[in-house]
Amino acid sequence: MAAQIAVTSYDMPNGDGQASGGEFNYWDLFYSGSGCKTCDGAALAGGKGDLTDGVVASDFWYNTENAGGTGPYVGWYTVTTLDPVVKFNFAGSPTINTIMVQLDNSFVGGVQSPMSIKVDGVLTPFAGPAAGTIGWATLSGLSLSGGSHTLEFDQVPGWWVFTSEVDFFGTSVPEPATWALMLAGFGLAGASLRRRSAVA
Repeated sequence: MAAQIAVTSYDMPNGDGQASGGEFNYWDLFYSGSGCKTCDGAALAGGKGDLTDGVVASDFWYNTENAGGTGPYVGWYTVTTLDPVVKFNFAGSPTINTIMVQLDNSFVGGVQSPMSIKVDGVLTPFAGPAAGTIGWATLSGLSLSGGSHTLEFDQVPGWWVFTSEVDFFGTSVPEPATWALMLAGFGLAGASLRRRSAVA
């Protein structure tokens, strides 16, 4: 079974909100990297926040979001942030087979799932939540390698896209420093066995 792959950081445009005509503010307010966390569409870089914090929204946006911007969703509006691209970064070069994106597909207030999702610029089929629900969109059958990958959410014109979590699954590959430690350990174990044989 594939293991969950940890995200070390992600870069993206901040969510939009009242300055863009939203009822509330759908920012990544607690993002740990650089950029304005209270500015619609501002470039955020080098950190992590709502999309990888393990908090999956359990209700629709209109029941969980607020003017303070502390809700679980990040939301983008086509008029301000068209087809947002999020770049996810990983340690080493894992192989990623599946990506899961939690989405609000309520069809309330102009919010629905993206009409398409591109992975590293390639249009990728996904099975998402049914209309009027929230849930996971699953992008499977992938074979991605490398230290970073992008997701582009292509919105329905004039609508919002809301997501609260993005998870990656696959196989981790140890970093070079880890390989070096492992090889050194094997070498020490071999030397110890040789010494024991010589003593015996």
